[in-house]
Amino acid sequence: MEQRRNVTEFVLLGLTQSVQGQKILFVVFLLIYIVTMVGNLLIVLTVVFSPSLDVPMYFFLGYLSFMDAVYSTTVTPNMIIDLLYVKKTISFQACMTQLFIGHLFGGAEILLLVVMAYDRYVAICKPLHYLTIMNQRVCVMLLLLAWVGGFLHAVVQLLFVYNLPFCGPNVIDHFICDMYPLLKLACTDTYIIGLTVVANDGAICVIIFMLLLISYGIILHSLKNLSQEGRRKALSTCGSHITVVILFFVPCIFMYVRPPSTLPTDKSLTVFYTIITPMLNPLIYTLRNAEMKNAMKKLWTNKRK
Repeated sequence: MEQRRNVTEFVLLGLTQSVQGQKILFVVFLLIYIVTMVGNLLIVLTVVFSPSLDVPMYFFLGYLSFMDAVYSTTVTPNMIIDLLYVKKTISFQACMTQLFIGHLFGGAEILLLVVMAYDRYVAICKPLHYLTIMNQRVCVMLLLLAWVGGFLHAVVQLLFVYNLPFCGPNVIDHFICDMYPLLKLACTDTYIIGLTVVANDGAICVIIFMLLLISYGIILHSLKNLSQEGRRKALSTCGSHITVVILFFVPCIFMYVRPPSTLPTDKSLTVFYTIITPMLNPLIYTLRNAEMKNAMKKLWTNKRK
């Protein structure tokens, strides 16, 4: 424990050392963050205040947008502010907090995507029993399970690194506190811990990703039993879900399904799943969902009146 106290803060190298590049990135990521927050909060408010969206699918979609907004907020504002400074520092406790919250919402979002896939399976394959199976109590329980799973995942990640001896150097070649860069700085052998991270994060990502693809394959196969209009609507909804699943899981798999090490591509992959994906999710769900677009129009037309 005494060794760890030798490092009270970390220095983040960020995305680039170029002053001009940092100015450009500041503008780009500020715009992305604004679009992310507006898009996700717009979906949350539309789901909350639109009676036509009072169904399980939009209940989960509202929480997915809420998670995206908070998940992005744990990373993006701090990174944007850091782009204004030559030396970017973060205290040890703030670093651990960022790591915990990032994995809490990341883990909960992964499990929520599983829940949303189950919701679509019941809606399409068992339409007559949909509202009975996916009643309010079940929806709340599934949501709580996603949060509990995310919390347990985050606690495990934090336990891996919190008590490691950090005695210097304290420079993280990244723009956030993440597992592999932190393990690289510990002044002890972290190879076994790194393999445990691969097993914990990588294996879980691959298994859940494959299960989601299989489940959506089953759902798409069952569409032949629907009418043409029902098939079109189901394809539109499932297409949005599959797109979001791919955008979220593929970068995570590249990050964690490999021997524990840091690679030059890690920063780009982290930018994609922590900053770009939360911005794209609301666009994907609203542009491909006529029901959501109509609800938004009605809600904001009534607000103006």
